[in-house]
Amino acid sequence: MLKRNLAILLYYLIGASLLVVGIVGLNGSGNAAFIQPLPTLEGAASYKEDAYQNYIASHAGAAMPPAEVMIEGEDYEKADDAPLEIWEGYAGADGAAVSTGETGSVHWTFRVDQAGLYNIAIRYYPIEGKSSEIERELRIDGEIPFRGADSLIFDRVWANEREEFKQDNRGNELRPRQVEAPRWMTAPLRDHEGFHPEPYRFYLTEGVHTLSLTSLREPMLIDYLKLYQEPQAPAYAEVRAEYERLGYKPGKDAFVKIQGEQAAMKSSPMLSPLTDHTSPSTEPYDAVRIRMNTIGGNNWRLPGQWIAWEVEVPEDGLYKLAFKVKQNLLRGVYSNRKLTIDGEVPFAEARNISFGYGSDWQMKVLGDDRQPYDFYLTKGKHEIKLEVNLGDMAELVSTVESSVLELNAMYRKILTITSATPDPFRDYRLESRIPDMTEVFERQSRILYTVSSILQEKTGEKSDKTAVLRTMAIQLQEMAERPETVAKRLKQYLTNTGALGTWILSVREMPLEVDYLIVASPDQELPEAKSSWWAKAVHEAKAYAFSYVTDYNTLGDVTDENESVTVWIGTGRDQAQVLKAMIDDTFTPETGIGVNLKLVNMDVLLPASLSGEGPDVAMQIGNNVPVNYGLRNAAADLTQFPDYEEVVGRFRESALVPYAFDGRVYALPEQQIFSMLFYRKDILAELGLEVPNTWEDVYAMIPELQKKHMQFALPIEDPNAPSVSLAPNPAYSMLLYQQGGEFYEGEGLASGFDSEVAMNAFKQWTEFYTSYKFPVQFDFANRFRVGEMPIGIADYTLYNLLSVFAPEIRGLWGFTVVPGTPQEDGTIQRDVAADGTAVLMLERSERKEQAWAFMKWWTSKETQVRFGREMEGLMGAAARYPTANAEALKELPWPVGDYRSLEEQWKWVRGIPEVPGGYFTGRHLNNAFRTVVNEGRNPRETLFDYVLKIDQEIDVKREEFNLSDGRG
Repeated sequence: MLKRNLAILLYYLIGASLLVVGIVGLNGSGNAAFIQPLPTLEGAASYKEDAYQNYIASHAGAAMPPAEVMIEGEDYEKADDAPLEIWEGYAGADGAAVSTGETGSVHWTFRVDQAGLYNIAIRYYPIEGKSSEIERELRIDGEIPFRGADSLIFDRVWANEREEFKQDNRGNELRPRQVEAPRWMTAPLRDHEGFHPEPYRFYLTEGVHTLSLTSLREPMLIDYLKLYQEPQAPAYAEVRAEYERLGYKPGKDAFVKIQGEQAAMKSSPMLSPLTDHTSPSTEPYDAVRIRMNTIGGNNWRLPGQWIAWEVEVPEDGLYKLAFKVKQNLLRGVYSNRKLTIDGEVPFAEARNISFGYGSDWQMKVLGDDRQPYDFYLTKGKHEIKLEVNLGDMAELVSTVESSVLELNAMYRKILTITSATPDPFRDYRLESRIPDMTEVFERQSRILYTVSSILQEKTGEKSDKTAVLRTMAIQLQEMAERPETVAKRLKQYLTNTGALGTWILSVREMPLEVDYLIVASPDQELPEAKSSWWAKAVHEAKAYAFSYVTDYNTLGDVTDENESVTVWIGTGRDQAQVLKAMIDDTFTPETGIGVNLKLVNMDVLLPASLSGEGPDVAMQIGNNVPVNYGLRNAAADLTQFPDYEEVVGRFRESALVPYAFDGRVYALPEQQIFSMLFYRKDILAELGLEVPNTWEDVYAMIPELQKKHMQFALPIEDPNAPSVSLAPNPAYSMLLYQQGGEFYEGEGLASGFDSEVAMNAFKQWTEFYTSYKFPVQFDFANRFRVGEMPIGIADYTLYNLLSVFAPEIRGLWGFTVVPGTPQEDGTIQRDVAADGTAVLMLERSERKEQAWAFMKWWTSKETQVRFGREMEGLMGAAARYPTANAEALKELPWPVGDYRSLEEQWKWVRGIPEVPGGYFTGRHLNNAFRTVVNEGRNPRETLFDYVLKIDQEIDVKREEFNLSDGRG
């Protein structure tokens, strides 16, 4: 608390220099209000005590010694749980380097002769790993100096697999595979979130220190670490004067165009070439066929991502630089880039090059309002690199992020008094019970007004981006002036705070699409970026005409259906295109089997199969489909193939349970998704609570949470799921399995819910909602983000969502195994049920051997790993693939600690069997639950009533399929 108060005091001291901006806000009644000068944001303290801003502010005025300290990688002092190797002269390195794995810590000792602030850089080589970013935690003298040093990211280098793009047999260009192009790189330690564009500075006292790097993800080779001062690029005016002093002359008759998609290197496999059909001006152009003709777009939006091109300059001289770009995704702000040439920023202005919003292509000539910049280039090859950089927006985004954290913390304080649904007629006297509430509201209102004003000044317009800030600022000011209204406006307060979180995401992301770049002598005219109206009209006419004859559902090479396997997939086009590329470059060449992959709405699978028009193989099928198709002789039994046992060894037994019935198996698992326990580290620490190990621990935690009007989250049904195929509730399934219960008796002869164990599990489940008042419907991701639900159970894929959706709580949350049920032998049983998808073969297929070969290839470790990595490379961490292949999951780019938690929980995963009439199980389990919770009925009697209905449907279906009732 002392640190926080000091940080706030520092904020006001530094904020004493005022940005004289008159801000006119409107209060809720429409009257002009709140006109006053506002503090500049420069140096503003962060609400996060361990934030980098506060760390630097605490060392304000410290020296920045010019001395350079080299720490050779191989000269480490010791290593903890890290098998290290010394490699000599690797990849052209001069001398030795140390190879570090994806676990363990390495410690170096070094001496500093003069106290002060230093930058730290590391020269590294990204050796082969899991194709994801390298992540390390830094400690100095055993301590993490500030938030951000606990997660340092180091890029890998990627390139197109081939320069010339392959085409399918319909003339469409195929997106080239992205492959690693590793090289030695020297990278300063910096904020990969982009909130601090300049490299981190670390304060070191005079004397001996220890520097430690702990591996969080991926191996790397370390040549050396270096303490130094990052050079500051001079202003363009100084550089231009130096050009004149040296007598540099403009180049002549030079015009070099480099297509954007032909980038030499990039920092992420997400930055693969794209196709743009929106304009005939795009190069190369085709109105009908796919051409890989641009790069970037929405995939090139995250701070730190870069793309580099190589350009051949004909002679020494001064040149201008232009980019044909489109920035039509970010209205109300601009997309920012940092330019480097041959690894150096040519002048200070090149650190912040802005690309404004426009619905069409535009030619951006780098320069100021008066004339283009001159760049001096020598004859030969040069590297031109653009890197996503928040630039002037960084301070605004960082400030709003801090505001969101403080406003969320204040919401939790209010919540402890009012609950989430306060009485609108009660005066809670919040201003006296939370003494700092009005001060926080007033200060944050001023801050948000300031950010809005600065943003409007930078962009030259009011927009939805400034409106979000002003709306929150107005509400905060009104609540500060009338604190008695806070309780009744709490829901709107939470909504507006959530909008600020979304604002951070949208402003922090800076997309930009590049068609080509031009290096030209000053005398050269640049082409028009936009096409004429006539060219656009012809383009639209061609596209419309060919839409009647072009099959957009079939991807890649098309072969004769009598000589190939037809595969249907129901996911997005991006996934389908990645899969088709893998088929064409791996499966077909290896097996000689052609595959026609079609993107289809899977709702038509059943009618298509009945009419004889269905595929040989269907992918991304829900767990409820294979057995139901198999019972109707629509899905093939896979146990007929001689190598079946070898193939299913790839999966855990639980993954096959939903697809097996009566000794037959009708599908192979693709994905397996199960529950994990998510928790907020910061909030549990505030409350003095530990992560629960058993359900008894959960019962002990619930009152402590509810005292603060917080809640424990249990998984609920998807309200959008069709009731006819509703899966059994994951929370009930977990309790049932942990207590030794089963869903069905025997081979699906009857429901197992009438057993004593099942009844007790149902009673325990419903009591969470009747006795402990758990909410029946909620958005866990949002409530977890604001801290209203600081702990809960959810599918582990929520990890992907939180990693992207909630950057402001990065490092403040974790996930682990679910609470368990103690057994008589002292062990704790942590069973959870799984959901997933499968790939099945249709019984009508006349090419079963070829279809089986495809299914084996698709579910193999190598294919699943490649598909998972390419999807994550194409779409980011949100698309991390939940493969059912046990060995493949190990090779996907999970942080080591998180993967260990996943692996531990996976040991306890159980599959839910599918039986004839089983679709009634999830539906009536939900009906029984709703009856108990909404009507207050007795749990045991209610469940028994619905068991009779489930058993009746099972009997009907077993009779329909001529199955024995098994009852003698």
